[in-house]
Amino acid sequence: MRTASPSRVGDARWRGALAVLEEMRREPGVTRAVVAQRLGLSSGSATEITARLRELALLSEAPAAASGRGRPTTVLGPHPEGPLVIAVDLRQEDWRCAVAALDGRPEIVEAGVHAGRGPEQVIGPIAQAVRRVHTRHGRRVRAVGVAVAATVQHGRVVQAATLGWDAVDLGALASDARLPLLIGNDATLAGVAEAREGAAAGAATALHVMIEVGVGGTLVVDGRPVSGATGAGGEFGHLPLGEPGLRCPCGATGCWDLAVDGRAIARHLGEPPPDDPRTYALAAIARTSADAATAAAVGRTAGSFGGGLAGLINALDPDVVTLGGLAQPLRAAATPEFEAALTGGLMRFRRADPPRVVAAVLGQDGALHGAALTALDHVLTEAGMNAWTAALRP
Repeated sequence: MRTASPSRVGDARWRGALAVLEEMRREPGVTRAVVAQRLGLSSGSATEITARLRELALLSEAPAAASGRGRPTTVLGPHPEGPLVIAVDLRQEDWRCAVAALDGRPEIVEAGVHAGRGPEQVIGPIAQAVRRVHTRHGRRVRAVGVAVAATVQHGRVVQAATLGWDAVDLGALASDARLPLLIGNDATLAGVAEAREGAAAGAATALHVMIEVGVGGTLVVDGRPVSGATGAGGEFGHLPLGEPGLRCPCGATGCWDLAVDGRAIARHLGEPPPDDPRTYALAAIARTSADAATAAAVGRTAGSFGGGLAGLINALDPDVVTLGGLAQPLRAAATPEFEAALTGGLMRFRRADPPRVVAAVLGQDGALHGAALTALDHVLTEAGMNAWTAALRP
């Protein structure tokens, strides 16, 4: 493989190369001609940049299908020997490890169920999987992105209430500390993925709300999450929108978390809190048509969700709202209760033209996509590309 000399940070041609890679990432299968048009590049400049990216093992080109008159163009894609990132989705009950090329499409390569709740029992097997993937692909792996069901501050887990953790070090997932480690809240990263390549693509301001065990989400503006001063923003489940006096595992009382998931449904049915609130909620939603008491409990829970969502819309003013995890099934199982609470909670001026509320399209893979995108954001910088070209040297 030939290697080209890395450009200086700030070099205009290098910025143009990154812009081409961003277009390829944003729209897999895009043609060179379309990219040149979008970026205002001449045909010659586009040809020069893509040739340079091929030399750097960053981009591949294949002939595009003929489409009438004019010069033939090519379809752009990630180079088969190009950079990779590892994406990890650490959930309450299980985990998944994936690999993604520069197009940002994660391919799951390993997965498992937690053997216990202790940090070592959870983190150890994932760290082993990351090391195996790193060993398999070597220097092609440039970063690790982790989506975790936890509060993340300054890039570190400070509390994972559903796992029973306080501050926990995930540094072992950096594959012996040789790789950059980018950690984010799972709902936040799922929202980033929906805003960039999912149901909210094209929206300037998108609100993502996800229910799993509790509720979380993020506001995404121009493709970037609004995460607050320390990165811990988006903890919507800990707004005091639930039952006053009811203590949450996070330590606060009256949290919205306890009003919108399987724990709320069980409480309305007079049953003890379930060990697995997500599975419990899915089972309850599935039997609403056959059991009036369950339907009423699900309806109360959906109403709590709709009313809280109205408050978020009033406060954050999004163009579109995407619903992830159990949020959409809960809404669909008790649509009248959800819609009544949502409409009733909106300020009067919003009711004539409320933001669209739509189902997330990435489903259970949203957080995994977001982890891959965040890791690639780190790689696709001038510094990241200079490091890649240095790694190509014999």
